Amino acid sequence: MNISSEILLNLLASYLYPFIRISAIVSVAPIIGTRIVPVRTKIGLSIALTIIIVPLLDAAVFIEPFSVHGVLTIMTQILIGVMLGFMLRMVFSAVEAGGQVIGMTMGLGFAQMNDPANGIIVPVISQFYVVLATLMFLALNGHLILIEVLADSFRTIPIDIMNIGTTGIWELLSWASWIFKGAVLIALPAVVALLLVNISFGVMMRAAPQLNVFAIGFPITLTLGFIFILVSIPIFLPQFSNLLDHSFLSIDKIILRN
Repeated sequence: MNISSEILLNLLASYLYPFIRISAIVSVAPIIGTRIVPVRTKIGLSIALTIIIVPLLDAAVFIEPFSVHGVLTIMTQILIGVMLGFMLRMVFSAVEAGGQVIGMTMGLGFAQMNDPANGIIVPVISQFYVVLATLMFLALNGHLILIEVLADSFRTIPIDIMNIGTTGIWELLSWASWIFKGAVLIALPAVVALLLVNISFGVMMRAAPQLNVFAIGFPITLTLGFIFILVSIPIFLPQFSNLLDHSFLSIDKIILRN
């Protein structure tokens, strides 16, 4: 059996472009796209998903990989994958920002630790909420939904040059505002409670100036902060689930409008 170079190029193109898009979203998506996951694991996962997804797709138009058309197509697939993964990554950024606001309000802004997933210094409270969000994401099968959305993207956004459109870019920019909205929703219960505590300390200082409020205020605020965090965890779970739902809905809008 003779295998021509045209058949090899067609086979290469049929797996190369989906692999580029899959590897782009794997490198940006939460949990699997963090720095603690080795690069070899990411590449292996991308290859495995490519082998599973490509046979399920319809036959695509052949685009020669070593042409200008092929290079532009590769850049487009990278853009699509990064956009889809980044929209989901912003949910965890909102959780991290909300934890940082709570930590600063309760006086734990100085208590910081290295985040191995992102390679940055974050407050301890932020890391706690990120771990909680990660467990929630896995418990809600968010990783399976992400794979399903990725497979559907090849049907609604075929492999071609610049088929993402300006609509998808504007949808990404509008979704970026949810970072601040989500952070406010997550931090609001504990921040409001701690604000009332600080107001009460201010009233005490005005009523009894000789009382050293700063000496007794910090441990009380710290203790009440942990209590408020414990009480607000049942509120955090539906808020995080709501953010995930909005994220996947925004991804669906990007996919279906193109």
